Amino acid sequence: MPRAIWKGSVSFGLVSIPVGIYPAVSRNELSFHLLDKRDMQPVKNVRTNAGTGKEVEWDDIVKGYELDDGRWVTVTDEDFAAANVKAKQTIDVLAAVCREEIGPEYFESPYFLVPERGGAKPYALLRAALQKADRIAVAKVVIRTRQRLALIVPEGDVLLLSIVRWPYELRSAADLELPEEDLGELGVTDAEVQLAEQLVSTISAQWDPSQYRDTYHDDLRALIERKASGEAIEPPPPVEEETGKVVDIMELLKKSVEEARSGRDEGGAEKTGRAKAASGS
Repeated sequence: MPRAIWKGSVSFGLVSIPVGIYPAVSRNELSFHLLDKRDMQPVKNVRTNAGTGKEVEWDDIVKGYELDDGRWVTVTDEDFAAANVKAKQTIDVLAAVCREEIGPEYFESPYFLVPERGGAKPYALLRAALQKADRIAVAKVVIRTRQRLALIVPEGDVLLLSIVRWPYELRSAADLELPEEDLGELGVTDAEVQLAEQLVSTISAQWDPSQYRDTYHDDLRALIERKASGEAIEPPPPVEEETGKVVDIMELLKKSVEEARSGRDEGGAEKTGRAKAASGS
């Protein structure tokens, strides 16, 4: 069982519920280290070579990933891009789901609230009260040195504590250059709107997080394995900006609907949602 990062109590009116806050997220990230490219030794924060003790110049420092057998593989900026060029350059819409279907554990910074000794009954009482009222509770909590605004959300047997942002942390969109609401002024036709609605309808799906995977993580790990085996990794071609190019939105929408339907027929949420309207590819 993970260690609680905070222990205290939930104040529910005059009822006090002793709880602990436990992480609800497991970070699955590749760990990279700075290496001296001359002999592949780890570089300390003071920029000294761990093997020789000599200072290492910034020009000789590279990123490295340690394999299970202790060998190091250098990873360059080009490698990060080459692992999955599309994932690095594209916001890939996979599906259109109802907001209510997304569990609160997928919010930023979710935690489990777990009752401590003597807290089972009032914990269950608060959980049941929130469930029956179909409500979530707004709360404040100090974690480490900062007070945070949070939501207490019943999710099955557990109460989730989802940290949310204070209103003053949110920026206003007033100064952004955004398209106006009048679609006619933007030259958007009724036919284009209907096709766009048809595309959203085609990629609509039930929220099922098990169908999605961090493919960039997998691709980057595979690239490192290839590089470790001696394969030369070619840098990706430079991205050419297509400025001033006339785009046939209707044609792209039609192709997107066709691809979305084809992906749905083949099965798989990621295939279903890969509507390439932005690129037309």
